[in-house]
Amino acid sequence: MNNNRKIAIVSASLGVGGAERFAAMLGTMFHGLGYNVHHIIILDVVAYDYKGQLVNLGKMFAHEQGVFRAVKKGKYIARYLHDNQIDTIIDLRSRPMLVREIFTQWIYGQRKTYFMVHSANLEMYFPKLRFWTKYLYAKATKIVTVSKAIEQKIQAQYGLTNTKTIYNPVNFPDAVGDKPNGLPTTYFLFFGRLEDDIKNLSLLLDAYAMSEAKVKGVHLVLLGDGSDKDKIAANIQQKQLGQLVTIIPFQKEVLPYIQHTKATLLTSRFEGFPMSLIESLAAGTPVISVDCESGPKEIIQHGINGLLVENHKPEALANAMNLFIADENLYRNCKNNAKQSVEHLSLNAIAQAWQQLLNE
Repeated sequence: MNNNRKIAIVSASLGVGGAERFAAMLGTMFHGLGYNVHHIIILDVVAYDYKGQLVNLGKMFAHEQGVFRAVKKGKYIARYLHDNQIDTIIDLRSRPMLVREIFTQWIYGQRKTYFMVHSANLEMYFPKLRFWTKYLYAKATKIVTVSKAIEQKIQAQYGLTNTKTIYNPVNFPDAVGDKPNGLPTTYFLFFGRLEDDIKNLSLLLDAYAMSEAKVKGVHLVLLGDGSDKDKIAANIQQKQLGQLVTIIPFQKEVLPYIQHTKATLLTSRFEGFPMSLIESLAAGTPVISVDCESGPKEIIQHGINGLLVENHKPEALANAMNLFIADENLYRNCKNNAKQSVEHLSLNAIAQAWQQLLNE
């Protein structure tokens, strides 16, 4: 057990996104291993269940403005880490602002610090100039990536070697929940942030519009919130898909939607290690994904647990949907193999990988 080991997990929030959901799961894993867990969140958003103590900076400093707010937050974190004798930090935030990150690393001091990278878009996590990236992160205890593709990209782009890939963990549900009210009989599912620049939902709608799904009565459900929700809704109406495509707001419990869908779809321009794919497979639901940068290729075995198609090709994606509708043997094979294909990502397996890393 690790009853005297204290860990601070620093994240944007504990709600809405995949990285935030991972932060909650990571805290639960460490709590189960006997660590004393402290969640430090920047924004006042808490939707996921978590274990440990919560420091909600967004709520505490809601009435502060501008640079003074950032400075006060920083001073509070420094005092909190010191007063609680926290010796290990896992930083999950997006880190693009150079000055802020210089200040942040000064706050962290000489503690063991693990900086996580959740996306192949490295400019979300590192300064643009190679010099500053090496200056800030060469002495980090470890840069932890969620895919081999990201780790290799960091090594090639910045020359950093203190890297380690540990995949995102996934929960395996015990039972099938009731189907949520109002869902179509048969549907494809996308769940995640409704942000077209990243998730490329325009591609998804283009592909769906040219697929056989409309004729066969297979609907499309988009589950989530985001800055492009109105734009996507307008695109649905423009394509005259209003009777077939439904947008459902973010749900804390997404599992019932996953368990009752025909397949989960992913059309991102880039990813990290997409939670939507592994959560679907763990629930016994096959997946269809574009082969975007980082993630899907390390999860999907084409024709075994899902279908992997060339990115930015709506025809290829439409054909994949058609295959799952028309070829029952292929679909059943992928569905039967779904759970076992991600057994290596169980909470216990990933917890042991983190335990080993922290003990190095």
